[in-house]
Amino acid sequence: MTNNDILRRVRYSLDMKDQEAIALFDLGNVTINETQFLALLAKEEDDNYHSCSNEQLLGFLDGLILKNRGPREGGPAAKADTVAEPMNNQVFKKLRVALELKEEDILSLLTLAGFTVRKPELTSLFRKIGHKHYQACGDQFLRNFLQGLALQRRHGAE
Repeated sequence: MTNNDILRRVRYSLDMKDQEAIALFDLGNVTINETQFLALLAKEEDDNYHSCSNEQLLGFLDGLILKNRGPREGGPAAKADTVAEPMNNQVFKKLRVALELKEEDILSLLTLAGFTVRKPELTSLFRKIGHKHYQACGDQFLRNFLQGLALQRRHGAE
């Protein structure tokens, strides 16, 4: 999945208006205007398409965390190491924090999307790189999580 796909799916799942999404970028210390934002939402074949950088996507998700949970107690927000950890894992972790999801919540979202996973498989995605049980989050896993989120939030599925 591209960062643009992830941005579009998160925005759709959470039923966000353009101005609300742009405000999240600002909260995450990424300056973006409405034209730039619409270029990030555009499809690759569109003339005004612009690729969403890792910094932009992570800034958007940091803004979502700050909006939903407030600033981190005891200091500034933790900075992600974009080189060391795969992007999908970072996105998944940030969404889990922003939406205050527990393991059972994530498992039910995945089930809504028709994707069955066991708890040990899920916890391996949240481990640190180098841990013997660490696993990279694949596109299919993240796609199904976002689909389950959309089904729950937009369509009221339980």
